[in-house]
Amino acid sequence: MSLELVLIRHAKSDWGDSGLRDHARPLAARGRRDAPRMGAWLAAGGYVPQLVLCSDAVRTRETLALMQPEWAEAPEIRHEATLYAAPPRQLLAALKGVRTQRVALVAHNPGIGRLAADLASEAPAHPRFHDYPTCAVTVLQFDARDWAAIGKGRVAAFAIPADL
Repeated sequence: MSLELVLIRHAKSDWGDSGLRDHARPLAARGRRDAPRMGAWLAAGGYVPQLVLCSDAVRTRETLALMQPEWAEAPEIRHEATLYAAPPRQLLAALKGVRTQRVALVAHNPGIGRLAADLASEAPAHPRFHDYPTCAVTVLQFDARDWAAIGKGRVAAFAIPADL
């Protein structure tokens, strides 16, 4: 059995209101434009998740909400406070007990980008993979029966909004 993990960094956020807490920052106009395009890219590649584990920050929730209309089937969604600004091991721990074959994590840098680099058996040749810009998406495939058994995975796809 093969498992797929879709790692999504939230789209570009708005820094215009200096009074907002980081957790409450919404998407910028560019982020609202990029998220649906990346959602369509996931759909075109056949990588729509069955389950999405999403940080409960405003910008991650908005990113996911803008991607979803591009998907023919709505995934199960769980908004989790523990994914906000989480390091890679905490993001990976969110998969504990998950039984779904294709799962997406929607989270923040540096954690989501580091997790992509940590799990990739070989990094893609893309020049932006290691800095993992906003709305970057990596699809990793694992030859494993459950999420507790994953190690390094094969990068099946990687893209950023500027690629589309």
